[in-house]
Amino acid sequence: MAILITGADGYIGWPATLRVAREFPEERIVGVDNYARRRWVEEVGSVSAVPIASTNERLKAAWEHGYRNISFIEGDLCDRDFVNQLYVTYRPRIVLHLAAQPSAPYSEISGERANYTQHNNTQSTRNLLWGLKENNLLDTLFVETTTTGVYGAPEFDIPEGYVEIERNGRRDTVIFPGMAGSWYHMSKCQDVNNLWLANRQWKLSVVDLRTAITYGTTTDDTAKDARLATRFDFDFYFGVVVNRFAAQALSGFPITVYGKGAQKKPYIGLQDAVDSIAAAAHRQGTGKFEIFNQTSGPVGIGEIAEAIENNAREMGLRVEVEHIENPRVEKEEHQMVMENQRFISELLPNQRVDIDAGIRDTLESLAPYRDTLIAYKDRFVPEQLLRRVAVS
Repeated sequence: MAILITGADGYIGWPATLRVAREFPEERIVGVDNYARRRWVEEVGSVSAVPIASTNERLKAAWEHGYRNISFIEGDLCDRDFVNQLYVTYRPRIVLHLAAQPSAPYSEISGERANYTQHNNTQSTRNLLWGLKENNLLDTLFVETTTTGVYGAPEFDIPEGYVEIERNGRRDTVIFPGMAGSWYHMSKCQDVNNLWLANRQWKLSVVDLRTAITYGTTTDDTAKDARLATRFDFDFYFGVVVNRFAAQALSGFPITVYGKGAQKKPYIGLQDAVDSIAAAAHRQGTGKFEIFNQTSGPVGIGEIAEAIENNAREMGLRVEVEHIENPRVEKEEHQMVMENQRFISELLPNQRVDIDAGIRDTLESLAPYRDTLIAYKDRFVPEQLLRRVAVS
């Protein structure tokens, strides 16, 4: 028996591979990746702050620490022949589809990047779904991490995937409409539609994890050996706000909050994300399309800045928070609150990370790599602040 994990070289994908390997020691865990994330980050002029080992080094370390059921295949999921060969060779009983171009800012650079993002993300998902159909593997459980960004930013609490509609005295339950705010997020809306269609036409069992903004640097598994570390991006394109704020604090720059910093968005710690992915792999094939909001709850931008400031000062760093003009077109006081009761009760009953613990872990893990952060300061410090520092 085998479990196929796509995006196995990624920030979430690699620790998820280790976590699932530990959870299912009797099964072959087949990781697949084309190393695109490494190329994308290099393309935007950045690096992972935490050095990441080659696949061979990672697998050697994994073997030494008892993870002896992991295999790795390099390949492009946009290639139908490659996907079909994977299915013919391994006949997985579970597919954990974690691969994607995940950056909204990257998808907004140009029409070329927008096209690439949507083609890469939707084509790979379609190939994986149709491959199951064409290789008689419809008993396989298909789990995909989409994103909470498919919901857009409505002014009401967001349900877990489905919404009840009443019109002219008639009622039905439908998937929450895709209202994405970027070309990346819209690609995941299309993934949702294709997942729904595969479930409706073929009764494929699908679990859609609407993944929130994920923070943190380590998990129980990656902490065992430096060679098992996952990547940590801090640039404007691939580094989430927690990462950029942490990089600014460690590099001696003010934490730059756009506008009021009153926004709240859904977050989840890296450890909790991979724990819940492993839990999703235990779902029984029911022929249903299940949707979970993979978040431990909303956190405000100002709260993140304050938590980083406090933890950095405990480490002996002088840190200030500075509010600058918001370059984005967004509602600065929007509270993105979403229901997550089913997710917590069924996939994360033992939450282990809160934002303060995650930030402390991040700062402590990154402290040895301050020189790398400083060398790439133009990748996470706003230009106006860099100009001001240069003049002073």
